Amino acid sequence: MGAGTSPGADAAAEPGGGDAADGDVSEPARTPVREGEEDRDAVPSTSRRFPTVTQDTARPEGGGRAAPGDAPAPARQWPLLTVLGATGLGLLIVGLDPFEQSFRWGTILIGVALITGAILRRIMPSVGMLAVRSRFTDMVTYGLLGVAIVLLSLMTQPGPWLEIPFLEDVVHSTVP
Repeated sequence: MGAGTSPGADAAAEPGGGDAADGDVSEPARTPVREGEEDRDAVPSTSRRFPTVTQDTARPEGGGRAAPGDAPAPARQWPLLTVLGATGLGLLIVGLDPFEQSFRWGTILIGVALITGAILRRIMPSVGMLAVRSRFTDMVTYGLLGVAIVLLSLMTQPGPWLEIPFLEDVVHSTVP
């Protein structure tokens, strides 16, 4: 028994102590919190600071399912599968070379697939795994790459379908 304490307080603070006849099982004694001091035993409130260790990454905006959750996995990812399917078909046409100018048609199809990805990213609220970055960044990336691929395929030699003089001068000045 400590100085200035009652016998019941010491017994309650000891493990297994307390008055067994009461039948009460009490929690350990807590020191009352004085006004202006923090309660160290209280559950800490959530902090507004950023965590020091990242626990998870945020999903890109529009990165949810493109179909209901009970639909099979391919149906939930149809925007990505559409872009990948068209790109794969373009690569197949270029690789197999089944007809004249197939390299041009195949690369145009690849560019159009990327432009389609940009359009889907703009008009669809959720596009599944087609959403990689923010909506704006995805649209600009897919759109610019698609337009560049289409323009380059239209300017491909021999017999270009599109002639842009200043680009032709740039190519001829860089390639001996």
